[in-house]
Amino acid sequence: MKSLTKQNPVLLRLREFEKRTFLPQEADFLWKLESGVVRTVTWLEDGTIVTLGIWGKGDTVGHAFSANEPYQVECITKVEAVAIPIENWQPFTGVLYENLQQAKELMIIRSYKTVEMMVMKLLIWLSQKFGREVETGRLIDLRLTHQDIAEILGTTRVTVTRVMTQLEEQNLIQRLPLHLTIVQVQDMWHYEI
Repeated sequence: MKSLTKQNPVLLRLREFEKRTFLPQEADFLWKLESGVVRTVTWLEDGTIVTLGIWGKGDTVGHAFSANEPYQVECITKVEAVAIPIENWQPFTGVLYENLQQAKELMIIRSYKTVEMMVMKLLIWLSQKFGREVETGRLIDLRLTHQDIAEILGTTRVTVTRVMTQLEEQNLIQRLPLHLTIVQVQDMWHYEI
């Protein structure tokens, strides 16, 4: 099979991908995200999905950053991305550092003893990475299902639904139409103590 870079020398063009589709993967190129959000995943022998990272505008993803097999990049939202041959990619070290940093952050979030703390820490992390300040806290303008959150944390959808309902009842989060979530970060830090 010919390399994608040899098949199409004009890789540096913007491509669009629909929500819940996968970016094409080859060892000799990376994807620079111009808009949208993706998650990098692998799965275990029993079919359990493991989220390796969640990436947004300006981030670069690709199989070159992971030794995991299988490895896929799933679009959580509609995505615009540019395929860049690795040999043309200059800030490789910086992008590798960002990948390692995010892996550490997610590993710490998954290490909390209770699912409640994992969910709260994940929401805080998402609000910092993908959120913006609003009057009542931080708005996470990202549509994640309870199944997505469960897969990120290594738990079940039912447990995530229960925890999200508890957090909402405690006024720590507010779910809005279109699955937008407001996280009350100050109150959540108080809850942890």
